[in-house]
Amino acid sequence: MYKKDDGGKYISMKILVGLSGGVDSSVAALILKQQGHEVIGATMSIYRDKGLKKHSCSHGACYGPDEKEDIEAARRIAEQIEIPYYVFDCVEEYERIVLENFKSEYIQGKTPNPCIWCNSQVKFGVLPQLARQHGLDFDKFATGHYSRVENGILKRGKDHKKDQSYFLYRLKPEQLENIILPLGGYTKDEIRQIAKDNGLDVAEKPDSQDFYEGDYNELLGIEEKEGNIVDLSGKILGKHKGIWNYTIGQRKGLGVSAEEALYVLELRAETNEVVVGFKDKTMSNILKAANLNWIQPMQAKCTAKIRSTQQPSSVSVKEVENGVIEVVFENMQKSIASGQSIVLYDGDVVLGGGIIL
Repeated sequence: MYKKDDGGKYISMKILVGLSGGVDSSVAALILKQQGHEVIGATMSIYRDKGLKKHSCSHGACYGPDEKEDIEAARRIAEQIEIPYYVFDCVEEYERIVLENFKSEYIQGKTPNPCIWCNSQVKFGVLPQLARQHGLDFDKFATGHYSRVENGILKRGKDHKKDQSYFLYRLKPEQLENIILPLGGYTKDEIRQIAKDNGLDVAEKPDSQDFYEGDYNELLGIEEKEGNIVDLSGKILGKHKGIWNYTIGQRKGLGVSAEEALYVLELRAETNEVVVGFKDKTMSNILKAANLNWIQPMQAKCTAKIRSTQQPSSVSVKEVENGVIEVVFENMQKSIASGQSIVLYDGDVVLGGGIIL
């Protein structure tokens, strides 16, 4: 994590660290400072007050009315580890890049992942860019993600259960050249222990569980649109008030009964229908993906995952038309959802991925 001077000697760097007010980014900043680097803390402000209500069982979601508390937590950490701290207004960019996409995809019956777009375009894009525009000089940008960057190559983190490379697959090679991820070689327990050992008051702060903790309808801001819940034959089983209230694979809260549990199989925006069926119909081993981002060259044989928490599975990959790949899994996958991401790996190396069609 050092650069060399003209004589080949290692020297410390100026590193901008994205602070969220949580334990991971706080310890990332601490580790870098203890290694002898000149560290600067920065937080992106992304929330515009829309009258959204706070939730008593808060887990520190990154978007919502708790943002002020998170910024103050980050400011306290910066003071505690004695680094300068800045807050940059990224509201307009976040709304345009993340929230507009989120709304558009949900209305179409897709299942987007806001964190992926936020990371690639806002956190690793807009934030360091704004910092430079405001006169901050730094060599690298760092965050508290549990992944590794080695010689411009993105890899899974040491703690595979906590690995967050899935959320970073849309980063560009030129971004990766200027990124440091100091937590990639640690487990979560080790990071919490470092925070405790150094007296950081965020040591026990719960992890964020989602990008927003409330009802997604609060963000969508659209009126109810009644439609039919149907089976695969088209038989009407019940009514719904908007396909955006459902996700692929959902079992609970359907409001219809059958001899065995029903699952959401498909969301048809064109006919405003929620299609349901039995568990066996949720399984598939093939998908197509577009809107691709390659960090490394595509490989015909590799591994992939369609959710951040699962372990990569063996797949075959081929390009079926320009900008579209077909991925065939060796094993059946449950509830492949349009709008989600598929991320491809060669061992621990992230090859890239795309949006599931």
